[in-house]
Amino acid sequence: MKILITGGGGFLGSRLARTLRARGELGGKAITGITLLDGAFPPDTSGFNAVKGDLADSATLQKVVEPETAAVFHLAAVVSGAAEADFDLGMRVNLEGTRLLLETLRRQCARPPRVVFTSSVAAFGGELPDVLDDATTPRPQTSYGAQKVIGEYLLADFSRKGFMDGRALRLPTIVVRAGRPNAAASSFASGIIREPLNGELCECAVSADTGVWLLSPRRVVEAFVHAHELPAGAWGTNRVVNLPGITATVAEMLAALKRVAGAKVVGHVVWKPDERIQAIVRTWPVRFRTPRALQMGFKPDPDVESVIRDYIADESIRI
Repeated sequence: MKILITGGGGFLGSRLARTLRARGELGGKAITGITLLDGAFPPDTSGFNAVKGDLADSATLQKVVEPETAAVFHLAAVVSGAAEADFDLGMRVNLEGTRLLLETLRRQCARPPRVVFTSSVAAFGGELPDVLDDATTPRPQTSYGAQKVIGEYLLADFSRKGFMDGRALRLPTIVVRAGRPNAAASSFASGIIREPLNGELCECAVSADTGVWLLSPRRVVEAFVHAHELPAGAWGTNRVVNLPGITATVAEMLAALKRVAGAKVVGHVVWKPDERIQAIVRTWPVRFRTPRALQMGFKPDPDVESVIRDYIADESIRI
């Protein structure tokens, strides 16, 4: 089985790639090659076919999609804050790049591939119930959210036509992301944990009562693999699922960090409100009921402390 991961040089993409390489198989079939597509890569990509290129470039996609490509994890995207700041860039990559990828898969794969697409809870916005569920209608209030919802519909239609077997996951905010801050509006949610644990100052762009619907990197990579492993019958005609997560405010996250690492670490967080970021984040829902995802076997983290402890263990951080 040959696998393609778009965004394969990013935090989640590279983590997924390492997980798949360690497994050696997917869906009961031996993995014979993993191709990573991204604009940049970490220093060590040994064991992978790492291709530097543009998702929205037809020639690049023709190079990375092979007739034997059987599994695709489509993670590449311009993140929320950047897509809102640069409308044309977000539309070119998140919308046109996704459409072009699906079209290339349709035309070049010998058999319909199984495609896992990362959508987002940014699909929801506007006037929302206190708790969202599987019946809540997506009404995105950001360009990023709109681009993700359109991607969901494209994937569903390509699947309906039999061109591929697609499944879309609406991701919560992923906490804690290793590395440096990025342009995502949700970057604060990892920054208030990551930077203090590194002994660095974190300027929090949102207020302490800001809520987040979150999931850890461990759980989301498990979800990617599980989504691929599920039979098509488990999805039926509904190719989208809201992943389970946990709700926490910034204040609750900092309280959990204090219990794990102490007050001195939490003291590295200072408040620097950014109205642009807050305006985006305020459109996102923070409480969900996810019975369908749970019935399908997807799992949330038990609590915020577990998320923080897993990050400390994964990154070998001494506290």
